[in-house]
Amino acid sequence: MTKIKFGRRSGLTIIELIMTLAILSILAGLILPSARLMAKRSKEIELRRNLRIIRNAIDDFRKTQDKACEQAPATKGCEAGKSRYPESLDVLVEGFDFGGIKPEKKKFLRRIPADPFVDKNTVSSPGWGLRSYADDECGPNKGGDDIYDVCSTSDETAIDGTKYKDW
Repeated sequence: MTKIKFGRRSGLTIIELIMTLAILSILAGLILPSARLMAKRSKEIELRRNLRIIRNAIDDFRKTQDKACEQAPATKGCEAGKSRYPESLDVLVEGFDFGGIKPEKKKFLRRIPADPFVDKNTVSSPGWGLRSYADDECGPNKGGDDIYDVCSTSDETAIDGTKYKDW
């Protein structure tokens, strides 16, 4: 009797392919949620940074206005009852003449940073909610003639469970 030798076939069986696809789908199912979380976290970091930049510029404007009012009480914006905060965010970019304490307009921002959670296709402005010194809370419509604070106009919830508009 002669033995018949069967050659070893190259390739994968259908079971090996199914097992490989199952493992890959499980790994993809684990990676996609964490990738979404990382993207949201990076937007949150950008939002915090942009809020800090604008709020620091508003505070610097107020400090410069207070200094100008100490040196020259007749300076624009030093009237009684004025809060000494900027009238708009554009003033921080375009500059403001503080009545001669500086030889030119003082600028506080190069540009107004955009809110990363506002869709740039639907909103032409940077998308910030504004709060005047007379307002109780920040929102899309401010009631006074100055800007005391800014906030996000997004209704989304942050990773920590707070609303972005409350930051």
